[in-house]
Amino acid sequence: MDRLAEEVAPRSQANGATPAAKAAQRPYETRRTFAIISHPDAGKTTLTEKLLLSGGAIEMAGAVRSKGNGRRAKSDWMDIEKNRGISVTSSVMTFEKEGINFNLLDTPGHSDFSEDTYRTLTAVDSAIMVIDAAKGIEAQTRKLFEICRLRDIPIITFVNKVDREGRDPFELLDEIEEQLALSVAPMIWPVGQGGLFKGCYDLVKNDFLFAGLDKTEHYAGGLDDPALQAALGADAYAGFRDAAELASEGYADFDPAAYRQGHLTPVVFGSALQNFAVDRLMDFIAEHAPGPRPQPSDKGPVDPSSDKVSGFVFKVQANMDPKHRDRVAFVRFCSGHFKRGMKLDHVRSGKPIAVSNPIYFVAQERALTEEAYAGDVIGIPNHGTLQVGDTLTEGETFRFTGLPAFAPEVLRRVRLEDSMKMKQMRRGLEDLAQEGLVQVFRPTIGSDWIVGVVGPLQLDVLASRISGEYKADVSFEPVQFNVARWIRSDNEPAMKEFIRQNTMNVVRDRDGWPVYLCRDDWDLRYIMSRNKDIVFDATREIVGQQAAGK
Repeated sequence: MDRLAEEVAPRSQANGATPAAKAAQRPYETRRTFAIISHPDAGKTTLTEKLLLSGGAIEMAGAVRSKGNGRRAKSDWMDIEKNRGISVTSSVMTFEKEGINFNLLDTPGHSDFSEDTYRTLTAVDSAIMVIDAAKGIEAQTRKLFEICRLRDIPIITFVNKVDREGRDPFELLDEIEEQLALSVAPMIWPVGQGGLFKGCYDLVKNDFLFAGLDKTEHYAGGLDDPALQAALGADAYAGFRDAAELASEGYADFDPAAYRQGHLTPVVFGSALQNFAVDRLMDFIAEHAPGPRPQPSDKGPVDPSSDKVSGFVFKVQANMDPKHRDRVAFVRFCSGHFKRGMKLDHVRSGKPIAVSNPIYFVAQERALTEEAYAGDVIGIPNHGTLQVGDTLTEGETFRFTGLPAFAPEVLRRVRLEDSMKMKQMRRGLEDLAQEGLVQVFRPTIGSDWIVGVVGPLQLDVLASRISGEYKADVSFEPVQFNVARWIRSDNEPAMKEFIRQNTMNVVRDRDGWPVYLCRDDWDLRYIMSRNKDIVFDATREIVGQQAAGK
């Protein structure tokens, strides 16, 4: 991280530190771990690129393109992401700017990968919600917002693409208030849209960022600045001034406490592609976004100020470097001061793990890190020892909680094109199931493999990765089942008898949990009515390798 920090020239502070960094007394208080969430094509990946550019982590942002051989997004590193111009897996990017350490987690926008996104959101302290100025709040945006609300994650809203034709800004603010039940506090206001876009006005700092050839040009004299009036022209200035005053007076003032409690969302209008208001967005995160928060565990919240190191695995990624067939566990630290070479207790196995080669990321690029604090996200290369949900501690035995697994919505049988590649297919399915890309089920009778996903795009990614990374070609066939539920019971004899009577319908997931498969919701309701001692779960909590309560 030091190398990246040296490349960043201080902007606003004489000593290169933001007010937030100056005020921080302990290293973990300078950490800002946040995610970016959005509906597909709202500009999330482009915004990620520009934040990295603003933070000095990269020298040139890659335009997101679906065709051709142009630049590709830094945060999209898989072949399928590069080819389709979409994000299908979470990326972790770490950089430092003006004394603040940022851990940016870019999440898949596509609803088929919502489980990966949900797990990623367990590792962050705040989020940026990206909205397309022409479309407003879309279905996936609303779902992801609800996840953030359940976890009390503060959200700042970035209304993107204001340099294109879009909806009225007041209409968008009202939609956020009404549909998300949030107070809104406009912070950066657009001056014109589409072909009439002139720039953005900072309602807090009272200065104007001009959309000229020099993107750094601004007017700092407030609404009455004669130079601003001259630059905009009489008609544009009059309309802008009325709108800016109405935005300031008609909506809530920014309240840091209300924002951190999740009751209010600051709203920044800008353009990720044209790099408008991105620097201001980053400044806001540095100054107002919360640092590490207490994390839930089975023995109570773990405070970031605790001296002992602790963290949890929220993601596992196989084959990030195809040359090495590596597996990297992404760990969010929750307390303590980690140093390279430390031995940490792997709570699930009860064995110590020496962390000799911890790494941090800028997408596929990686470097060794010597230390980490609460809020930091590092990667630990391993050969399958670490799984999603695992807890690492410095001599303690608690487990972090809150990582979910969801029942799949689409079930398919895996068909191997070349029977000689069975070993490769099995390795690929097991590896990618541990990643969380898909869920894999083995029937009690027979040798078929059944995979469960949220949507068909996951099947495309699964086939692509097994072919490219494991050299086995697979396809998928329909099965007679469409509904899956984990089953459990406090009545052990009843559980055994239920499984015995429903052998053809009960499969095991990768962790050995029994799962009941049926044709539809009607069948599920019927079987539930006949088996009152059996609990059918649409979700389960991942705690190490076991679900809570097992």
